[in-house]
Amino acid sequence: MVSKDISFVIPVFNRPNEIDELLKSFAKLNGEKDFEIVIVEDGSTNKCDQVVKNHKDLNVSYYFKENSGPGDSRNFGMKRAKGSYYIILDSDCILREDYIENVIYKLNNNYADCFGGVDDAHDSFSNFQKAVSFSMTSFITTGHLRGGKWSKDFQPRSFNMGISKSAFYDSGGFINIHPGEDPDLSLRLYKKGYVIKNYEDVVVFHNRRISLKSFFTQVYKFGVARSILNTIHKDSKKIIYWFPFFFTLLFLISIFSVFLYSNILLFLFFVYFALILISCTIKNNLIAAILAIITTLTQFFAYSLGFLKGNAKILLRRGDDLESVFPKMFFKVN
Repeated sequence: MVSKDISFVIPVFNRPNEIDELLKSFAKLNGEKDFEIVIVEDGSTNKCDQVVKNHKDLNVSYYFKENSGPGDSRNFGMKRAKGSYYIILDSDCILREDYIENVIYKLNNNYADCFGGVDDAHDSFSNFQKAVSFSMTSFITTGHLRGGKWSKDFQPRSFNMGISKSAFYDSGGFINIHPGEDPDLSLRLYKKGYVIKNYEDVVVFHNRRISLKSFFTQVYKFGVARSILNTIHKDSKKIIYWFPFFFTLLFLISIFSVFLYSNILLFLFFVYFALILISCTIKNNLIAAILAIITTLTQFFAYSLGFLKGNAKILLRRGDDLESVFPKMFFKVN
């Protein structure tokens, strides 16, 4: 496979500055740049069409459509892409300079019908962004469920995901849930027998411009989405999805146990937070590491709350369809 066989598909909603940063990173890639870039404007009022025009050195196709969510926008883009292999990115990503070289090498030597790459924090990111990145990607916080050296049978995420043209058309692409549309697609591809792999050296820098409040909301929705996915794909249920809840429960118990003159649990959590502090300091710096303790606690608590609430709603839904029970988790697609 060569770069001209590849089409990048990027949905965007009101983020022209992010598209500008992403396209600039495309221009800095090593190797050939004869791949196609498909930008799908998902009903934005602050459009990026003028930004796209400033990058005439790249092969960019731009489309505007009515708002229908990221999943449907990716489907829209892949249906119009000219390549035989699609790579899906989020608009807030920046590509590492060896990105396309590593993708082509992997596809030629370790082919996958669908692959998931990993995300990392760039040196230029704020300490809070580095803390969020660490919480979402470190083995000691997520077990590399989102991709990494130790990730096995994971479900690729659409911030950095590849899929062959044949696998896309056979599966029908993304459904209208969000978040959760990417693991849903992965699970359906597994059932159809497609090969899915983790490409740990295919890296993007994920420039999450979020606050602690919006991070909580995002992860809360991840928890709700997992409860929905476990209902749609009953054979995908794993005890590991309950770990954030067990963590949160034990952490709360450890705090109350102090009043019972028992400090064993609290000591174990102190050791765990010390590991985060050391690991994140080595990777980033001390300030980011202190923030990482806060973002990790936020991540576990928010996911647990969303996962529990989602499961409770499903248990009590009395035959209602999932879209009726979770109207904010599904986009209306024409």
